[in-house]
Amino acid sequence: MSEFDSKLSELHEELALQGERVLALALDAVDSFFDHSTEKARAVILGDELIDQIDVKIERASIPLLSLGQTDPYSIRSVLTIVKVNNDLERIADCAVNIAESVAEDELARNVVMPQTFRVMANSVIGMIRDANRSLKDRNSELARQVLLFDDTVDRFKREILLDAQSKIASGTFTVEFAFNLLMVTKSLERIADHSTNVCEQVIYLETGRTVRHDPEGWSEPFEPKVSE
Repeated sequence: MSEFDSKLSELHEELALQGERVLALALDAVDSFFDHSTEKARAVILGDELIDQIDVKIERASIPLLSLGQTDPYSIRSVLTIVKVNNDLERIADCAVNIAESVAEDELARNVVMPQTFRVMANSVIGMIRDANRSLKDRNSELARQVLLFDDTVDRFKREILLDAQSKIASGTFTVEFAFNLLMVTKSLERIADHSTNVCEQVIYLETGRTVRHDPEGWSEPFEPKVSE
């Protein structure tokens, strides 16, 4: 095995472990919000420090690989994928911290019944992280495509939660503070979904050399990028 292949394999394994850490952090963040647990929230915030350390470690180890003289397109895409996915995983962890920081300490929040749509959305987003990680680990572009298709569903959940929160503020079911925190967390979940789809776009690009574009009409089919003449 060449020096490049050996180091690339090590980084791929390290990135997979980072994905597992980030998934666990996001799951704990969601649990802390569901349970109104400031203790769990503090653990999430502290746990982000390790994510940041590994993020820097992976980035610093990735760049020198490009100087080893590789000209094979797949090898080059592999390094670029590690760098880009590493960044998206770190951003997911940041969103998890934002969720944890939204955990309210007041007793009124503990008695509020969480909207069912929010629970479904949160579970769906956690599933997107899990499947994005698996698609990267297995280099499974078909699984990556399935994750992309679910992003529009998450957007619909977000709109439903927004409308429901507005209605419940008007009826007095939600306090303004709780509704604000709920919407902040919903926005963080939406961003996690976006970063998960970024990971999946990179998997598709790695395995096929094709690009995926997202526009208001939905996800495009993977296509060959145009080359400037």
